Amino acid sequence: MKMNVIVKTLIVGGVCVASMACQSKKSAETAVVVEEKPKVTTEVVNVQDVEQQSTFTGNVEGFAVNNITPQQPRRIARLLVDVGDHVRAGQKLAEMENSALAQAKAQYDNNKANFERADELYKFGGESKANWESMKTAYEVSKLTYENMLENTSLISPISGLVTARNYDVGDMVVASPIFVVQQINPVKIYINVSESLYSYIKKGMSVDVELDALPEKKFEGKVSRITPLIDPQTRTFEVELTVANGKEEIKPGMYARATMSYGSRKNVVVPDRAVVKMMGSGDRFIYVLKADGTVSYQKVELGRRMNDKFEVLSGVADGDEVVVSGQSALKNGIAVERVK
Repeated sequence: MKMNVIVKTLIVGGVCVASMACQSKKSAETAVVVEEKPKVTTEVVNVQDVEQQSTFTGNVEGFAVNNITPQQPRRIARLLVDVGDHVRAGQKLAEMENSALAQAKAQYDNNKANFERADELYKFGGESKANWESMKTAYEVSKLTYENMLENTSLISPISGLVTARNYDVGDMVVASPIFVVQQINPVKIYINVSESLYSYIKKGMSVDVELDALPEKKFEGKVSRITPLIDPQTRTFEVELTVANGKEEIKPGMYARATMSYGSRKNVVVPDRAVVKMMGSGDRFIYVLKADGTVSYQKVELGRRMNDKFEVLSGVADGDEVVVSGQSALKNGIAVERVK
Protein backbone atom coordinates (compact mmCIF):
# COMPACT_ATOMS: atom_id res chain seq x y z
CA MET A 1 0.00 0.00 0.00
CA LYS A 2 2.76 2.37 0.98
CA MET A 3 4.69 1.37 -2.13
CA ASN A 4 1.76 2.39 -4.36
CA VAL A 5 1.57 5.79 -2.68
CA ILE A 6 5.30 6.39 -3.23
CA VAL A 7 5.03 5.36 -6.89
CA LYS A 8 2.04 7.63 -7.46
CA THR A 9 3.90 10.53 -5.80
CA LEU A 10 6.95 10.07 -8.01
CA ILE A 11 4.82 9.90 -11.14
CA VAL A 12 2.92 13.04 -10.24
CA GLY A 13 6.17 14.88 -9.39
CA GLY A 14 7.76 13.87 -12.63
CA VAL A 15 4.76 15.05 -14.59
CA CYS A 16 4.90 18.41 -12.83
CA VAL A 17 8.63 18.83 -13.51
CA ALA A 18 8.16 17.86 -17.14
CA SER A 19 5.27 20.28 -17.46
CA MET A 20 7.28 23.14 -15.99
CA ALA A 21 10.19 22.41 -18.29
CA CYS A 22 7.90 22.42 -21.30
CA GLN A 23 6.38 25.72 -20.27
CA SER A 24 9.86 27.26 -19.81
CA LYS A 25 10.93 25.99 -23.22
CA LYS A 26 7.80 27.45 -24.85
CA SER A 27 8.41 30.78 -23.09
CA ALA A 28 12.00 30.86 -24.32
CA GLU A 29 10.89 29.99 -27.85
CA THR A 30 8.20 32.66 -27.92
CA ALA A 31 10.40 35.43 -26.38
CA VAL A 32 11.40 38.19 -28.88
CA VAL A 33 14.63 40.14 -28.33
CA VAL A 34 14.12 43.83 -29.20
CA GLU A 35 17.34 45.83 -29.82
CA GLU A 36 17.23 49.38 -28.56
CA LYS A 37 17.90 52.04 -31.23
CA PRO A 38 20.81 54.42 -30.59
CA LYS A 39 19.59 57.76 -29.32
CA VAL A 40 20.79 60.89 -31.11
CA THR A 41 20.13 64.61 -31.11
CA THR A 42 19.97 66.52 -34.37
CA GLU A 43 19.90 70.01 -35.83
CA VAL A 44 18.61 71.26 -39.16
CA VAL A 45 21.29 73.12 -41.10
CA ASN A 46 20.85 75.91 -43.62
CA VAL A 47 22.70 77.93 -46.20
CA GLN A 48 24.13 81.20 -44.87
CA ASP A 49 26.28 84.06 -46.13
CA VAL A 50 29.82 83.18 -45.07
CA GLU A 51 32.53 85.83 -45.14
CA GLN A 52 35.54 84.41 -46.93
CA GLN A 53 38.73 84.73 -44.90
CA SER A 54 42.13 83.12 -44.90
CA THR A 55 44.98 83.47 -42.43
CA PHE A 56 48.63 83.35 -43.47
CA THR A 57 51.86 83.52 -41.50
CA GLY A 58 55.08 85.40 -42.06
CA ASN A 59 57.94 87.26 -40.40
CA VAL A 60 58.24 91.01 -39.92
CA GLU A 61 60.99 92.76 -41.90
CA GLY A 62 62.19 96.34 -42.03
CA PHE A 63 60.66 98.46 -44.78
CA ALA A 64 64.19 99.31 -45.91
CA VAL A 65 67.40 97.53 -44.88
CA ASN A 66 70.83 99.10 -45.33
CA ASN A 67 74.22 97.45 -44.78
CA ILE A 68 76.81 99.96 -43.58
CA THR A 69 80.22 98.92 -44.91
CA PRO A 70 83.22 100.55 -46.64
CA GLN A 71 83.83 99.81 -50.30
CA GLN A 72 87.35 98.59 -49.56
CA PRO A 73 88.80 96.62 -46.61
CA ARG A 74 89.59 99.14 -43.87
CA ARG A 75 90.32 99.09 -40.15
CA ILE A 76 87.73 100.60 -37.80
CA ALA A 77 88.87 103.70 -35.86
CA ARG A 78 85.61 104.60 -34.07
CA LEU A 79 82.09 103.20 -33.69
CA LEU A 80 79.59 105.94 -32.92
CA VAL A 81 76.38 103.89 -32.43
CA ASP A 82 75.36 100.45 -31.21
CA VAL A 83 72.58 97.88 -31.62
CA GLY A 84 69.21 99.29 -30.61
CA ASP A 85 70.11 102.93 -31.33
CA HIS A 86 67.87 105.07 -33.50
CA VAL A 87 69.69 106.91 -36.25
CA ARG A 88 68.67 109.54 -38.77
CA ALA A 89 69.48 109.79 -42.45
CA GLY A 90 72.87 111.45 -42.89
CA GLN A 91 74.14 110.56 -39.41
CA LYS A 92 77.75 109.39 -39.08
CA LEU A 93 77.91 105.85 -37.71
CA ALA A 94 81.58 104.89 -37.88
CA GLU A 95 85.02 106.27 -38.74
CA MET A 96 87.68 104.22 -40.47
CA GLU A 97 91.44 104.66 -40.20
CA ASN A 98 92.47 107.56 -42.46
CA SER A 99 96.23 107.31 -42.68
CA ALA A 100 96.07 107.52 -46.47
CA LEU A 101 93.41 110.21 -46.49
CA ALA A 102 95.83 113.10 -45.83
CA GLN A 103 98.04 111.98 -48.69
CA ALA A 104 95.05 111.68 -51.02
CA LYS A 105 93.89 115.16 -49.95
CA ALA A 106 97.31 116.67 -50.61
CA GLN A 107 97.47 115.03 -54.03
CA TYR A 108 94.00 116.29 -54.86
CA ASP A 109 94.79 119.85 -53.73
CA ASN A 110 98.03 119.88 -55.76
CA ASN A 111 96.40 118.56 -58.93
CA LYS A 112 93.54 121.01 -58.52
CA ALA A 113 95.92 123.98 -58.27
CA ASN A 114 97.97 122.79 -61.27
CA PHE A 115 94.87 122.36 -63.41
CA GLU A 116 93.48 125.78 -62.45
CA ARG A 117 96.77 127.44 -63.52
CA ALA A 118 96.88 125.42 -66.74
CA ASP A 119 93.28 126.27 -67.46
CA GLU A 120 93.97 130.04 -67.17
CA LEU A 121 96.96 129.78 -69.48
CA TYR A 122 95.06 127.60 -71.97
CA LYS A 123 92.35 130.26 -72.30
CA PHE A 124 94.97 132.78 -73.55
CA GLY A 125 96.93 130.32 -75.66
CA GLY A 126 99.74 129.95 -73.16
CA GLU A 127 99.25 126.21 -72.62
CA SER A 128 99.00 123.36 -75.09
CA LYS A 129 95.81 121.39 -75.35
CA ALA A 130 97.61 118.12 -74.68
CA ASN A 131 99.14 119.44 -71.42
CA TRP A 132 95.80 120.98 -70.42
CA GLU A 133 94.00 117.64 -70.94
CA SER A 134 96.69 115.82 -68.95
CA MET A 135 96.31 118.26 -66.05
CA LYS A 136 92.53 117.93 -66.17
CA THR A 137 92.66 114.14 -66.10
CA ALA A 138 95.06 114.10 -63.14
CA TYR A 139 92.84 116.55 -61.27
CA GLU A 140 89.62 114.55 -61.89
CA VAL A 141 91.24 111.22 -60.92
CA SER A 142 92.71 112.62 -57.70
CA LYS A 143 89.38 114.25 -56.85
CA LEU A 144 87.49 110.99 -57.34
CA THR A 145 90.09 109.09 -55.29
CA TYR A 146 89.92 111.59 -52.44
CA GLU A 147 86.11 111.73 -52.39
CA ASN A 148 85.87 107.94 -52.46
CA MET A 149 88.40 107.62 -49.63
CA LEU A 150 86.62 110.33 -47.65
CA GLU A 151 83.30 108.55 -48.13
CA ASN A 152 84.83 105.31 -46.89
CA THR A 153 86.43 106.98 -43.88
CA SER A 154 83.22 108.43 -42.44
CA LEU A 155 80.35 105.97 -42.88
CA ILE A 156 76.95 107.65 -43.07
CA SER A 157 73.47 106.12 -42.73
CA PRO A 158 71.40 106.76 -45.88
CA ILE A 159 68.12 106.07 -44.03
CA SER A 160 66.48 106.82 -40.70
CA GLY A 161 65.84 103.73 -38.65
CA LEU A 162 67.06 101.30 -36.01
CA VAL A 163 70.48 99.70 -35.73
CA THR A 164 69.66 95.99 -35.68
CA ALA A 165 73.13 94.43 -35.98
CA ARG A 166 76.81 95.19 -35.28
CA ASN A 167 79.43 92.75 -36.54
CA TYR A 168 82.78 94.33 -35.55
CA ASP A 169 84.64 96.08 -32.72
CA VAL A 170 87.00 99.04 -32.84
CA GLY A 171 90.31 98.00 -34.40
CA ASP A 172 88.83 95.20 -36.49
CA MET A 173 89.55 94.97 -40.20
CA VAL A 174 86.29 95.08 -42.15
CA VAL A 175 86.33 92.38 -44.82
CA ALA A 176 82.97 90.83 -45.75
CA SER A 177 80.16 91.45 -43.28
CA PRO A 178 78.75 94.97 -42.85
CA ILE A 179 79.76 96.93 -39.76
CA PHE A 180 76.13 97.80 -39.00
CA VAL A 181 72.70 96.87 -40.32
CA VAL A 182 70.17 99.72 -40.19
CA GLN A 183 66.48 99.01 -40.76
CA GLN A 184 63.64 101.43 -41.33
CA ILE A 185 60.84 100.09 -39.10
CA ASN A 186 58.07 102.59 -39.72
CA PRO A 187 56.40 101.12 -41.65
CA VAL A 188 57.37 97.44 -41.62
CA LYS A 189 56.84 94.72 -44.22
CA ILE A 190 55.51 91.17 -43.99
CA TYR A 191 55.80 88.62 -46.79
CA ILE A 192 53.20 85.84 -47.01
CA ASN A 193 52.67 82.98 -49.46
CA VAL A 194 49.10 82.72 -50.74
CA SER A 195 47.47 79.75 -52.49
CA GLU A 196 47.10 80.21 -56.24
CA SER A 197 43.34 79.55 -55.93
CA LEU A 198 43.05 83.00 -54.31
CA TYR A 199 45.04 84.87 -56.96
CA SER A 200 42.03 86.62 -58.47
CA TYR A 201 40.76 87.73 -55.04
CA ILE A 202 43.87 89.49 -53.75
CA LYS A 203 44.10 93.14 -54.80
CA LYS A 204 46.74 95.79 -54.20
CA GLY A 205 45.61 98.18 -51.45
CA MET A 206 43.18 95.78 -49.74
CA SER A 207 43.16 95.82 -45.93
CA VAL A 208 44.65 93.01 -43.84
CA ASP A 209 44.28 92.31 -40.11
CA VAL A 210 47.66 91.55 -38.53
CA GLU A 211 48.31 89.85 -35.18
CA LEU A 212 51.69 89.21 -33.57
CA ASP A 213 52.62 86.49 -31.09
CA ALA A 214 54.86 88.99 -29.28
CA LEU A 215 51.95 91.47 -28.87
CA PRO A 216 48.94 89.20 -28.24
CA GLU A 217 46.68 91.96 -26.91
CA LYS A 218 46.96 94.16 -29.98
CA LYS A 219 45.81 94.10 -33.58
CA PHE A 220 47.26 96.08 -36.45
CA GLU A 221 45.93 97.02 -39.87
CA GLY A 222 48.06 96.38 -42.91
CA LYS A 223 47.73 96.89 -46.65
CA VAL A 224 48.64 94.75 -49.63
CA SER A 225 51.51 96.72 -51.15
CA ARG A 226 52.76 94.31 -53.81
CA ILE A 227 51.63 91.08 -55.49
CA THR A 228 54.20 88.88 -57.20
CA PRO A 229 52.88 88.00 -60.68
CA LEU A 230 54.50 84.53 -60.71
CA ILE A 231 53.20 81.27 -59.22
CA ASP A 232 55.74 78.96 -57.59
CA PRO A 233 55.26 75.62 -59.42
CA GLN A 234 56.56 73.67 -56.41
CA THR A 235 54.25 75.10 -53.73
CA ARG A 236 51.44 76.43 -55.99
CA THR A 237 51.60 79.74 -54.11
CA PHE A 238 52.47 83.34 -54.92
CA GLU A 239 54.16 85.94 -52.70
CA VAL A 240 52.29 88.95 -51.32
CA GLU A 241 53.96 91.90 -49.58
CA LEU A 242 52.07 93.61 -46.76
CA THR A 243 52.90 97.03 -45.31
CA VAL A 244 51.99 97.82 -41.68
CA ALA A 245 52.20 101.28 -40.07
CA ASN A 246 54.43 101.24 -36.97
CA GLY A 247 54.37 104.76 -35.60
CA LYS A 248 55.13 103.67 -32.02
CA GLU A 249 57.74 101.18 -33.27
CA GLU A 250 56.16 98.38 -31.24
CA ILE A 251 56.59 95.94 -34.12
CA LYS A 252 60.16 94.70 -34.42
CA PRO A 253 61.89 92.90 -37.31
CA GLY A 254 61.78 89.13 -36.91
CA MET A 255 58.44 88.98 -35.07
CA TYR A 256 56.09 86.15 -36.09
CA ALA A 257 52.92 87.52 -37.68
CA ARG A 258 49.49 86.20 -38.69
CA ALA A 259 47.71 88.06 -41.46
CA THR A 260 43.97 87.55 -42.02
CA MET A 261 42.55 88.58 -45.38
CA SER A 262 38.85 88.91 -46.27
CA TYR A 263 37.72 88.71 -49.88
CA GLY A 264 33.92 88.84 -50.06
CA SER A 265 31.27 86.30 -49.06
CA ARG A 266 29.52 83.29 -50.53
CA LYS A 267 26.52 81.16 -49.65
CA ASN A 268 27.28 77.77 -48.11
CA VAL A 269 25.78 75.39 -45.57
CA VAL A 270 26.92 76.06 -42.00
CA VAL A 271 26.96 73.19 -39.46
CA PRO A 272 27.74 72.96 -35.72
CA ASP A 273 31.27 71.73 -35.10
CA ARG A 274 29.76 68.93 -32.94
CA ALA A 275 28.33 67.37 -36.08
CA VAL A 276 31.73 66.81 -37.71
CA VAL A 277 33.34 63.38 -37.23
CA LYS A 278 36.97 62.69 -38.13
CA MET A 279 37.78 59.30 -39.62
CA MET A 280 40.50 57.57 -37.65
CA GLY A 281 43.79 57.31 -39.50
CA SER A 282 42.97 59.90 -42.16
CA GLY A 283 42.19 63.55 -42.58
CA ASP A 284 38.69 62.90 -43.94
CA ARG A 285 35.68 64.47 -42.21
CA PHE A 286 32.15 63.02 -42.11
CA ILE A 287 28.68 64.01 -40.94
CA TYR A 288 25.75 61.72 -40.11
CA VAL A 289 22.58 62.93 -41.85
CA LEU A 290 19.19 61.73 -40.58
CA LYS A 291 16.98 60.42 -43.41
CA ALA A 292 13.17 60.41 -43.64
CA ASP A 293 13.03 56.67 -42.89
CA GLY A 294 14.77 57.13 -39.53
CA THR A 295 18.18 55.87 -40.63
CA VAL A 296 21.41 57.82 -40.81
CA SER A 297 23.72 58.29 -43.77
CA TYR A 298 27.48 58.65 -43.24
CA GLN A 299 28.48 61.43 -45.65
CA LYS A 300 31.97 62.70 -46.40
CA VAL A 301 32.18 66.51 -46.33
CA GLU A 302 34.62 69.19 -47.45
CA LEU A 303 34.98 71.91 -44.84
CA GLY A 304 35.65 75.59 -45.42
CA ARG A 305 36.51 78.09 -42.69
CA ARG A 306 35.76 77.64 -39.01
CA MET A 307 33.68 80.28 -37.26
CA ASN A 308 33.84 79.83 -33.47
CA ASP A 309 31.69 76.70 -32.88
CA LYS A 310 30.57 76.27 -36.50
CA PHE A 311 32.04 75.08 -39.80
CA GLU A 312 31.38 76.17 -43.35
CA VAL A 313 30.67 73.09 -45.49
CA LEU A 314 31.69 73.30 -49.14
CA SER A 315 30.22 69.94 -50.15
CA GLY A 316 28.55 66.83 -48.72
CA VAL A 317 25.58 68.38 -46.89
CA ALA A 318 22.58 70.16 -48.41
CA ASP A 319 20.43 73.06 -47.27
CA GLY A 320 17.75 71.80 -44.85
CA ASP A 321 19.50 68.52 -43.97
CA GLU A 322 19.03 67.24 -40.43
CA VAL A 323 22.46 66.36 -39.05
CA VAL A 324 23.39 64.38 -35.93
CA VAL A 325 25.15 66.52 -33.30
CA SER A 326 25.46 63.96 -30.46
CA GLY A 327 25.48 60.19 -30.11
CA GLN A 328 27.69 59.52 -33.13
CA SER A 329 29.90 57.00 -31.30
CA ALA A 330 27.18 54.32 -31.45
CA LEU A 331 26.32 54.88 -35.11
CA LYS A 332 27.23 53.30 -38.40
CA ASN A 333 26.08 53.95 -41.94
CA GLY A 334 22.43 53.00 -42.60
CA ILE A 335 21.49 52.23 -38.97
CA ALA A 336 18.05 53.19 -37.61
CA VAL A 337 18.16 55.69 -34.74
CA GLU A 338 15.87 57.29 -32.20
CA ARG A 339 15.86 61.04 -32.23
CA VAL A 340 15.61 62.71 -28.82
CA LYS A 341 15.31 66.31 -27.85
